[in-house]
Amino acid sequence: MNKVDLKRILKKVEKPARYLGNEINSVHKDTSNENLIRYAHCFPDLYEVGMSHLGSHILYDVINKDEDVFCERVYSPAVDMENIMREKNIPLFGLESREAITNFDFVVFTLQYELSYTNILNILDLANIPLLREDRKLDDPFIMVGGPCAYNCEPLADFVDIVILGEGEEVNLEVVNAYKEWKKNKTTREDFLYKIANIEGVYIPSFYDVTYNEDNTVKSVLPNKEGIPASPQKRIIKDMEEAPYPEKLIVPFIDTVHNRIVLELFRGCTRGCRFCQAGMIYRPIREKSVERLKEILENLVKNTGYDEISLSSLSTSDYSQLEELTDYLVHEYTDRNIGISLPSLRLDNFSMEIAEKIQQVRKSGLTFAPEAGTQRMRDVINKGVSEDDLENATRKAFEMGWNRVKLYFMIGLPTETYDDLDGIANLAYDVIDTYRNVHNGKIKRDFGVTVSTSTFVPKPFTPFQWHGQDTTEEVVEKQRHLVRRLKNGNIKYNYHDSKTSLMEAVVARGDRKLGKVIYDAFKAGAKFDGWSEHFNLDTWKEAMEKNNLSIEFYANRQRNYEEVFPWDHIDVGVTKQFLVREDEKSKEDTISPDCRHKCNGCGINTHDIGRGLC
Repeated sequence: MNKVDLKRILKKVEKPARYLGNEINSVHKDTSNENLIRYAHCFPDLYEVGMSHLGSHILYDVINKDEDVFCERVYSPAVDMENIMREKNIPLFGLESREAITNFDFVVFTLQYELSYTNILNILDLANIPLLREDRKLDDPFIMVGGPCAYNCEPLADFVDIVILGEGEEVNLEVVNAYKEWKKNKTTREDFLYKIANIEGVYIPSFYDVTYNEDNTVKSVLPNKEGIPASPQKRIIKDMEEAPYPEKLIVPFIDTVHNRIVLELFRGCTRGCRFCQAGMIYRPIREKSVERLKEILENLVKNTGYDEISLSSLSTSDYSQLEELTDYLVHEYTDRNIGISLPSLRLDNFSMEIAEKIQQVRKSGLTFAPEAGTQRMRDVINKGVSEDDLENATRKAFEMGWNRVKLYFMIGLPTETYDDLDGIANLAYDVIDTYRNVHNGKIKRDFGVTVSTSTFVPKPFTPFQWHGQDTTEEVVEKQRHLVRRLKNGNIKYNYHDSKTSLMEAVVARGDRKLGKVIYDAFKAGAKFDGWSEHFNLDTWKEAMEKNNLSIEFYANRQRNYEEVFPWDHIDVGVTKQFLVREDEKSKEDTISPDCRHKCNGCGINTHDIGRGLC
């Protein structure tokens, strides 16, 4: 396989280091070995974004531990690089070998967000791989996807061969090992897919037929082959103590979104926020011990040279041994000038004393996520925090010397009113008042409150999956209302582009009919749709109209409990009955307790997936 000579083209692009490879801790193998399995792990966005994704680092490390498999990284080239590649007929290549991925065995994508799907088609196109599954021949790569969006990958069913449901450390290796056996005879692509279809965590979309009702809703999704599971199950790592974790993170040559050590404390969440897909699909909660974290961390510090450690989990302050861990981090790493960064914090259980301790090296701003502006709305979404929690947390922070606070909210939530929006503004002004009270009525020059709002997107496998999203006009008017209410020199207001949120909702709840829409949008030039400067809603509207589909049908329509969803045949361990109960509770402004305090009967602890783990 010919290597790409980059010398003649990298001088012409903005950031050449995106395409160099050879970073510290990257893996290299002898590609002249004919028996080597070639695996391209693709993150469908820029290098800086993909290199900050922890899951990619984990899989890269796990797969490359197999001497017979070479996992290389692939990212979406920036527009300037892509233009040169197309002009010079340079196929997309793996960073490690600089060899075209066209003839690799697997080309695998992480589905982190729905608006990356046109980038997936662009990567395949740049690699000269047929976009449509049915057009691929025996020697073409198998296209595999995983990640949170894989739980509803139906819009991608025309393009992908294999879907990984859940956590990939074990199941990826099982698929690769099955491929090694199949490759000895290399019969048909369908034979291989059938061979792996019963591996837990594997879903083969082509082995299922979808039928529709006259109103375009889904009627059924059923297997079309004997011996195929009717409800493919997600896969989880049950023992986090034994779970593989990279202790030699690749160190990039340029700044990335997260330039630091990422330490994963646990997986899952027990809070049950009703809008949150991650809190549902990653159940049950599974922790790592402090001793295991110490072991991982010391190796990462030694092997990377990073001077910052980020504690990572869905709700880091819920880690049961957090105080012991932070005491260790402060004692061990403060004198070595290694800082600790805090994620977004819960208001009801995070000790400001812990925050003070672990930010001795460098004191950044604090980030809290009230999510909604009024107590009624927070009860609707099951957030479980109060104004008193915010007042207590910010007062302690200001007393300890913090001068900047960020507050995250969501707008467009089910049952939201303008009173709830006003509540967002009121909370921001309450924070200013708290700061004045702590500082004898004075406001320091470096004080500031940043308010950020994102637009609610109804996601599969959440209690809010039945609710319609606000129309673009409604969202824009709510944002304008907040702009007016938050006019204050001490407040900075950021909000998310409502147009991208609209298409995110369409694709998130989409069915297989959207495959043609994604294809047509890509052909019309859509790519980097998650970036507002690249996104063009008109391109998507034209693609929807071309295929006689309605944006409102997917994004804004309210569903009933009897409707069959495109993803209903996928088993994540959380029952639909539980999701219905939680939605009904939301309509009564009723909260459900943290699972660690009282079981809410979601189903995961009685399911084979999570039995005995919570």
